[in-house]
Amino acid sequence: MHAHIKTVFSFLKARWDILRREPEAGYSTETVLVTALLVAAALVIIAIIVAKVTAKANGITL
Repeated sequence: MHAHIKTVFSFLKARWDILRREPEAGYSTETVLVTALLVAAALVIIAIIVAKVTAKANGITL
């Protein structure tokens, strides 16, 4: 078990060193994350609007 933890920490240290040398390396990941959050928010808003329109349409009597 100790070897696994040591391997994980050495991997994280190597990744951390890469990010220190290239501070813009994580920019694309950040952009993808923000875009995914915006898409999720848009889907929630669309679902709310569809539910309200459907409820309103079902309330119309002919």
